[in-house]
Amino acid sequence: MTTERPRWRKASRSGQSGGNCVEVADNLPGRVLVRDTKDRDGGTLAFAPAAWQAFVNLTRHGH
Repeated sequence: MTTERPRWRKASRSGQSGGNCVEVADNLPGRVLVRDTKDRDGGTLAFAPAAWQAFVNLTRHGH
């Protein structure tokens, strides 16, 4: 069991206008967490690091 807390950062692809933004925490072993910046208590999605990396790679290439 880890006692480490997520270190949230605004996703690099989120706009600067304050609209549709997500925060990502990728400092925890074995998972990447994602949440809505506007609704931080509204829930968190958890992904395996390989699945998150595959998603990031696809979005970088416009898919």
